[in-house]
Amino acid sequence: MQSRYITITDHPQGTPARELFELHETELAALADGEVRVRNTWLSVDPYMRGRMSGVKTYIDPFELNEPLQGAAVGEVIESRDPNFPVGAKVRHMAGWRDIAQLPGNQLEPLPAFEVPEQAYLGVLGMPGMTAWTGLNRIAEMQEGDNVLVSGAAGAVGSLAVQLAKAKGGTVVGIAGSQEKLDWLESKGVKAVSYKGKNAAQLTEALNEACPEGFDVYYENVGGICLEAALNNLRVGARIAVCGMIARYNEEAPSAGPGNLAMILIRRARMEGFIVFDHWANYPAFLEEVGPQVASGQIDYEETIEEGLERTPDAFLKLFEGANRGKMLVKL
Repeated sequence: MQSRYITITDHPQGTPARELFELHETELAALADGEVRVRNTWLSVDPYMRGRMSGVKTYIDPFELNEPLQGAAVGEVIESRDPNFPVGAKVRHMAGWRDIAQLPGNQLEPLPAFEVPEQAYLGVLGMPGMTAWTGLNRIAEMQEGDNVLVSGAAGAVGSLAVQLAKAKGGTVVGIAGSQEKLDWLESKGVKAVSYKGKNAAQLTEALNEACPEGFDVYYENVGGICLEAALNNLRVGARIAVCGMIARYNEEAPSAGPGNLAMILIRRARMEGFIVFDHWANYPAFLEEVGPQVASGQIDYEETIEEGLERTPDAFLKLFEGANRGKMLVKL
């Protein structure tokens, strides 16, 4: 059987050029004992993958040049030599960026049994959803009535974070770009603030107008002027959960940090970065709380879908243009 897959040919500087991505095909070896062959149906592309393209180990190993890229995927078992995963089983794994995956059974997990579309386990009930829940509940220790600010608030992580925060009863403000995203946030009862065309001072003022009493929790997805403006609007004892800083991912040289970091001291705030994989033992607790809400429609989620393996690099690059509402996915 043939498998098609995507590679990168060099480590990008700045925003990756489309030409760095190549489509290849290979013949798969016969299955060994304990191996499973999966026909992928949905692929996930995520901002963290940009760091893996830089050739430098961070909290995760870098991608290897000219080798299949990796990422979350769901699919159906089409051949198996692992009794735990019979043919027809629906599974999730990390051998994405390809159409047919072949890997040991211990690298697969069966999809949970909630009545949701299977691709939800790559988004609202997958790593992005778990990231939103972990940042708010485990890192920022969100309490009833907290005022919460979320940057990147209409993306895969932020769109769930604002809904989870809204359920706690405080004022929730979301920072986003396009009018479509702002309208979606408003439809969820979230006060929406655009960063477009604003400097840090102007964004500071807009956030103050949206929530004059300030924020107990800031969920950070973006960095840059969003972080600077957020620091200016903290309440005493605020907690900042740092999930990502997408504004910096394609920088070719280090940029200066916010000039107002002293606000952490002045407001006696706590700022903590986290990697969701370090908290994956809590995934069953997340599913128990959020899964029924998604299945019942109580929690809404958005998806932006590209079709075809060949479009996977394009879907990935669109993440850095703000072109996605909710989770960016590739349908095979």
